[in-house]
Amino acid sequence: MMTQFVLASASPARLKLLEMVGIKTIVCSSNYDESQINLSTTVDLVNTLAWKKAEIVAENFSDALVLGCDSVLEVDGEIYGKPNNPENAMKRWQKMRGKVGKLYTGHALIDTGKDQKIIRCGITEVFFANIDDSSIESYVSTGEPLKCAGSFALEGKGGLFVEKIVGCHSNVIGLSLPLLRIMLEDLNYKVTDFW
Repeated sequence: MMTQFVLASASPARLKLLEMVGIKTIVCSSNYDESQINLSTTVDLVNTLAWKKAEIVAENFSDALVLGCDSVLEVDGEIYGKPNNPENAMKRWQKMRGKVGKLYTGHALIDTGKDQKIIRCGITEVFFANIDDSSIESYVSTGEPLKCAGSFALEGKGGLFVEKIVGCHSNVIGLSLPLLRIMLEDLNYKVTDFW
């Protein structure tokens, strides 16, 4: 029997990325309370959250690869997760516009059958357009930024307000596909095993 690939996340964007590259995926959200973790180092924060999410879900599978992910945006040394409300999203965009942020995505991959794990972090630079308040307000009113780390979705309307990115494109969406391929290889799998 083939090892199952499990995404420990309810993120539609992450699932879409996996489906886009042909990885047959079981979705099993961890429902992990992220407020339990408070770390000041961005890499430690996303890696720990990704690990915790994967660990919870991995307990339910005896022979599976379980992937947990977590993303945050860092601008001027400040860490941004999901904004939770329109006011926060508006304030964040007023700080972010015209600046360069770093999008960090922690990836934790657990092989429950072989009792192995790998944790890696992808980092991508995001150059934000210097947009005016009315554009920010219109964008926030769509509701899209409220569901996203850093208050924007590159694959949605938010892509209009990103001038360029340096690094992995899919990492900004929430899952670095090249990094996942490398992690699978490190655990002696090929990405094609899951097609």
